[in-house]
Amino acid sequence: MSMLDQRTLGNERISFNSMHNIVHIDEKWFLMTKRDRNYYLLPDEEDPVRPVPNKIGKVMFLTVVARPRYDADGNVTFSGKIGVWPFVMEVAAQRRSGNRERGVLEIKSLIVNRVVMRQYMIEKVVLAIKNVWPVEDVGQTVFIQQDNARTHILPNDAEFAQAVVETGMDIKLMQQPPNSPDLNALDLGYFRSLESLTDCRAPTTIPELIQGVQEEFDDYEVGKLNRIFLTLQTCMVQIMNHA
Repeated sequence: MSMLDQRTLGNERISFNSMHNIVHIDEKWFLMTKRDRNYYLLPDEEDPVRPVPNKIGKVMFLTVVARPRYDADGNVTFSGKIGVWPFVMEVAAQRRSGNRERGVLEIKSLIVNRVVMRQYMIEKVVLAIKNVWPVEDVGQTVFIQQDNARTHILPNDAEFAQAVVETGMDIKLMQQPPNSPDLNALDLGYFRSLESLTDCRAPTTIPELIQGVQEEFDDYEVGKLNRIFLTLQTCMVQIMNHA
């Protein structure tokens, strides 16, 4: 209900707030390839040969977006793309192998828990919001919407609150109510779209996968991201109609 324009509640057609101050955040695994694929073949074509390794490389990313903004002429003033970060670290190889020498830095996935999430929220998310947020909104509250995953920090997290104070902004965490429909723009359409674009690159190594996700995030069409937020509003209407 907080997303609705309260002035239109009694009208036949309700309106939504702009949602410009809501930041959507979530995590997702991105894979180097899929085990199963669909192919469309002509009647005389042979089935393609596609070897798939037993272990498919994957990386979890933290993604943060907000609704894009436009000026009166339709020009983009804020893309809504705040950041995407892999949960990885570089470690030195302990042993020599046929692919690399001992001591060469390798990329390893982090085990994501609340401590790691707090670090990413403070060192990456908060700073990214400060760097890209529209200057005309200085002083207004920015809400970070997250689900109730156990790895997510709580809205009253003291370290996060202190980091926000140091930015001079008013940023608050907002969790979805338990047992409620998933109303996150990332899960609604953005992740699937970004995954499809990255998959077209056919990465063969973890660094290529990370680079591919980050570049597709940077190049993602702003208009598509805005339409995902419009679709989110449509889903909210249907939820209220069937409540």
